[in-house]
Amino acid sequence: MTRSIGIYVYDDVGILDVAGPYEVFTCATRVSAMATPEAPPFRIRTVGRTPALLRARAGLTVFPEADFGGAGIDVLIVPGGVVDAELARPDVMAWIAGVARDCELVAAIGTGAFLLTQAGLLDGRPVAARQPPAGPAAAFPELRIAGKRRLPSHGAIVAAGGVTAGIDVSLHLVARLAGRELARATARHMDYDWTD
Repeated sequence: MTRSIGIYVYDDVGILDVAGPYEVFTCATRVSAMATPEAPPFRIRTVGRTPALLRARAGLTVFPEADFGGAGIDVLIVPGGVVDAELARPDVMAWIAGVARDCELVAAIGTGAFLLTQAGLLDGRPVAARQPPAGPAAAFPELRIAGKRRLPSHGAIVAAGGVTAGIDVSLHLVARLAGRELARATARHMDYDWTD
């Protein structure tokens, strides 16, 4: 079974929060193809509000591969970055909440947890953060920051903190969706030191 992975992209999104998960899932698909001729385990796409060009943090430009109208997602990944503008967009909050209802798994990376909270998905659940609450965190007193914990997981929702956390959370999701052996083989192929 091929699962569709959607990575939400927006202006000022963190580059590694997008590129890390994208690389993990595409690499897992390549590694899987070397081992078996079965259907690929993942199809990965970036998803934006519109198909218009976006500018990530530090200026990297990104064209979303799909928009809200044509996404069709089994697993949603919400990367971190500068999220202030996204928090103020009712259509983004409605889309995240609606897609999450139908997804098998939802993951937030870093400040992406604020987007999940604003969409009503993380109330009262602990989330990882790589620094003490600041900025948007003050607007969400109901959000419990779990300090240095790297990967709090709550059933269908995973909220990871740290600059490289997108790689860790994606390997965690590969293990949950397609087995630990594929996740370990993917980490080895990427030459990434990962422990599940």
